[in-house]
Amino acid sequence: MRIPLLISTLLISLFSLPVLAQQTGLVKGKITTSDSQPAIYVSIGLKGKNQSTTTDDKGSYIINRVKAGNYILRVSAIGIISQEKEIEVKNGETITVNFTLTEDNQALKEVTIAGKKNKYKVSLPSASLRLNEPLLEAPQNIQIVSDQVIKDQQIISMSDGLIRNVSGAARSEHWGDLYTNIKMRGSQIQAMRNGFNFVSSYWGPLTEDMSIVDHVEFVKGPAGFMLGNGDPSGLYNVVTKKPTGINRGEVSVTVGSYDLYRTAVDFDHQLTNDGKLLFRLNAAAQTKGSFRPYESNDRYTFAPSLSYQLTNKTKITAEYALQNAKMTEVGSFYIFSPNGYATLPRDFTFTQPGVEPTRINDHSAFINLQHNFNDKWKATAQVAYSKYLQTGTSSWPSAVFTNNTIIRNVGIWDAESSMKLAQFFINGQLNTGGIVHRILAGFDGGKKNYMADWGQSHDLDLPSAPFNVNNPNYGFPSNGYPNFDRETSLTDRAIAAGGLIDQKYLSAYLQDELGFFENKFRLTLAGRYTYVSQSAWGGNPDKAKKFTPRVGLSYSVDKNTSIYAVYDEAFTPQTGFLRNGNKIDPITGTNYEVGIKKDWFGGKWNTTLAAYRIVKQNELAADPFNQAGESFSIVVGEKRAQGIEFDLRGEITAGLKLIANYAYTDGKVTEVADGVTSNFVGQAVPGFAKHVSNAWLSYTLQDGLLKGTGISAGFTHLAGRAMGTFSGTNEERNLPNYFKLDGGLFWENKNLRITANAFNLLDEYLFTGAYYTGYWNAPNYDLGVYSWQAEAPRNYRLSVAYKF
Repeated sequence: MRIPLLISTLLISLFSLPVLAQQTGLVKGKITTSDSQPAIYVSIGLKGKNQSTTTDDKGSYIINRVKAGNYILRVSAIGIISQEKEIEVKNGETITVNFTLTEDNQALKEVTIAGKKNKYKVSLPSASLRLNEPLLEAPQNIQIVSDQVIKDQQIISMSDGLIRNVSGAARSEHWGDLYTNIKMRGSQIQAMRNGFNFVSSYWGPLTEDMSIVDHVEFVKGPAGFMLGNGDPSGLYNVVTKKPTGINRGEVSVTVGSYDLYRTAVDFDHQLTNDGKLLFRLNAAAQTKGSFRPYESNDRYTFAPSLSYQLTNKTKITAEYALQNAKMTEVGSFYIFSPNGYATLPRDFTFTQPGVEPTRINDHSAFINLQHNFNDKWKATAQVAYSKYLQTGTSSWPSAVFTNNTIIRNVGIWDAESSMKLAQFFINGQLNTGGIVHRILAGFDGGKKNYMADWGQSHDLDLPSAPFNVNNPNYGFPSNGYPNFDRETSLTDRAIAAGGLIDQKYLSAYLQDELGFFENKFRLTLAGRYTYVSQSAWGGNPDKAKKFTPRVGLSYSVDKNTSIYAVYDEAFTPQTGFLRNGNKIDPITGTNYEVGIKKDWFGGKWNTTLAAYRIVKQNELAADPFNQAGESFSIVVGEKRAQGIEFDLRGEITAGLKLIANYAYTDGKVTEVADGVTSNFVGQAVPGFAKHVSNAWLSYTLQDGLLKGTGISAGFTHLAGRAMGTFSGTNEERNLPNYFKLDGGLFWENKNLRITANAFNLLDEYLFTGAYYTGYWNAPNYDLGVYSWQAEAPRNYRLSVAYKF
């Protein structure tokens, strides 16, 4: 009986479909911006009803099976002024309702970035970058690593291969996965998050987990529109995920070599039918081992955010993120030997099992208030708060001997930092005669405090029983384990250890981009005044104030091609101690840059070619004659970094996406300050690789039974590496060339994606490092020491992501 009944029910349902269709109507249409561009991924729905959809990449929408009646059709999205229209739906009829938004395509930048299908190429900067124009028109080399690239390459943290997607970027050996420390154009660049400078000490911030990251913007050279003081080499801006107004979710699971297990959740939803209150939750948890024994890095992340449209013109967004890390003691990645780089197995470790791990709780919160006065003027006020708490240890040898023995040392590293930051800026556009003015004006202010106890240390090994590299013994150490004082308050311990760093700053800036000849020729005139007071190591505050100008030219040869030139200045207050006791002056830097940008085949892919020259004065470097316990600096004099950069990114043809880049960088001493004998004119200044080449190619089948199946491959090549040290006379001290090959397979449909990648396919012994001279004053040892951090052998990752 059940089968005939089921068949009967099915037949009745099938015959009833046309009747049901006649009892409902259909609403469709197209939404465009004021500059006649399709408004993609904009929410549209029936107000007060649970029927809504989003526009596709052509700006079109369809709402099916709408019951007959009168409704209000509402369009909404982040950063736009909502629109409503009254409609009447009749049974069996289709009505077409089109909208033209008062904003242009630039105003939809956040929606475009959040939902764009071709996400290898992003054409618009985030609102936190403050530039009210497409990247093609900006007189600056800006490269964006999109969310899709991060997923395709299975990047799980900022230190996990992300920089392969940007020309000239390289990491120097440091504290493993604790801090990112990216170098570009010859120096370490500033770390920003949502437009705020998030560096609270010389080592921060904690590497962002990719579960909270939407995309990352790399700005080459000084950027007065972003920060008042910073290295002229540039910055990277991590843009975190925020509510988009698109109801969607994703759960992903990743497993990989060396006991990597990771789960991430992304839930994005409208909490109210009118689309005013939006919510997003991002969370992740992972356990991660290492190819080195006794090493681990476990993390979890929790990041909720809310957005509320107060009025049609005003929106407030609040977000919070907790990143928790439990990892092997800081410094466990390091290997030391007097015999040369890579002279020990790449899985060799000096880490002693039983040493307490380092634990970190990194809290951050942001509140952003944006008010659109009209379609041409808006004001943004935002504040940020950060609290960083660390309890742990770091490892660094007390002595390295020529007979391949070492005295391993563990030092305490308890730290706490806080940052209170605020910004206010106005973007606007006006015309005077035939001249278009794009105005940016505002101010930044902040207070940062960092304190750390690194004044306690303990040798794990005795001089009479050092750690023998040739016959390592990881049993109970000969000098036992440390027992550090944590009863005394961190504040008192930090004062005793000289571990205090603080900074206060306030700056104001004004920028006017004047557009001539229907905005084809653009002249940027800008200036920033900055006051900074900072101190370090318990010393007196160093104060500096400076006006830094900015002049830029940009010309649109056609709608897809622009050429630009820019002159910009930056200054960076610095703290240190000179042996002669003289005052430390801030670093001053100037950047001269020209370039050409071009969109190809209707904007599907883009190329940028730039040439630059950066000159820096007064930069400090570690005194090469420092003995154990000393931290004196020297003034180099003048440093010049120059080079050429080329970037290509986007969809070359249907299903074929490519990221490729190349950079030539050369950093040298051009002047030597009086009294400095350890440096000479023409000497290479560490902080770059002379040649950096990267590529990542991905192809997806577009039709047939295997539709959605794809293959990807990429490489990274570095030559002439002068990252930590460089010697023009002793090639053995220089880092060898670096080549890494990765590849993978994937399959995806509307809801499911499976990604598998293999890293270091050639199983090369890859590493970065530095050569230290005069640091260890060990008995019978006068030579330098080679230090390096090895990367993993061939390894694999498999991810399964489900969208709902």
